[in-house]
Amino acid sequence: MLRAGRDSDAAGFITLIRDCWAEYPGCVFDLDGEVTELRALASYFAEQDGALWVAEEAGAVVGMVAAHPLHGTPDWEICRMYVATSQRGTGVAAALLSTAEAHARDAGAEVIRLWSDTRFTRAHTFYAKLGYVRQGPIRVLNDLSNSLEFPFIKPARGVAVHLLDASAAEHAERPLADILIACVAAGASVSFLPPLGAEAARDFWRRSLADIALDKKALWVAWVDGVLVGTVTLDLAMPPNQPHRAEVAKLLVRPEARRRGVGRALMAALEVEAAQRGRRLLTLDTRADDAGEALYRSLGWAARAAVAHTRYARR
Repeated sequence: MLRAGRDSDAAGFITLIRDCWAEYPGCVFDLDGEVTELRALASYFAEQDGALWVAEEAGAVVGMVAAHPLHGTPDWEICRMYVATSQRGTGVAAALLSTAEAHARDAGAEVIRLWSDTRFTRAHTFYAKLGYVRQGPIRVLNDLSNSLEFPFIKPARGVAVHLLDASAAEHAERPLADILIACVAAGASVSFLPPLGAEAARDFWRRSLADIALDKKALWVAWVDGVLVGTVTLDLAMPPNQPHRAEVAKLLVRPEARRRGVGRALMAALEVEAAQRGRRLLTLDTRADDAGEALYRSLGWAARAAVAHTRYARR
C-alpha cells in the first residue's frame, strides 16, 4: 500500500535506509551526524514545498520516495528513493517513482532530476528503464561515506530532445537497444534484419561510445511525456577533404510514438548542432519506401545521385 509519509514513520525510514546502505561497502550510516532529518522527514520535505510517500506492508515501511521543487527553476528533484530487498522486482519501486513523478508534473515540473550514489548500480539500471539518462558532472558530497553521485534527468512532459555525452550514452545503452530492436521489427532501413537480438543491439551502441567520447559522433535522444522513444546520430568523422560535411545515421522512433513530432524534433536539434560546427552539407541514406523518407522531404532534404565515382564489382 502506498500512502503519504509521516513524521511518525521515522523508525521505519531509519531501518530501511540503514539496511539499504549496508548492502554497499563503504556506506556509513550516521543518524545523528549526517541524516538527522530522518527523525521528522515529512516535516522536512513540507518545509521545502515537497512531499513524501511510503510503501507499507503489514505495518512496516518497505519503500519510500520524496520529491521537492528546485526553487528558482522549473525543475523538481526526486530523492530518498529506497526499497527493501524483499520488495525489489515486485513493482513497488516503479509505483513509488511514478507517484512522485506525477506529483511533480502536476505541480508544473518541466524536468525531473535525481542523484544516485555511483555504487548503486542496480538503481541506475532501474532509472534507465524508466527513461532517465545520466547528464552532467559527478557530485562530491564530502561525507563519511566518501559519496560520489551521478546526476540523472528526465523531461516531465511533451516532446523533448537532449544531446548525450559518452557517459550518458553508456548509461542509456539498454533503452537505446530497445528502440533499435522495435524499429528493426517494424521494418526500418538501418542495416539490420529482424529479429534483432538484445545483445547484438546493445553491442551496436557500445561500439559507438568511443566515437562519441572522441567527438567523432554526436548522439541525441528524445522523450514523449517522460518515455524515451527516439534517437538520432550525427557522424562527424568525414574524410580530410570534406570537413564541411557530416552524415545523419540511425534516426529511430519507436513505432507507437510516431506522428508525434519526435523525428522532426530530433532532426531540428541535429541540424542546429551541425551548423554550429560548420557542417554546411548533411547527407543520409534511406530507402524510397522507408517511413522517414517523407519526413526528410518535408524538412527540405533533396535526393541526390552520387556521380563523383564509379563503383565496380567482380564475381
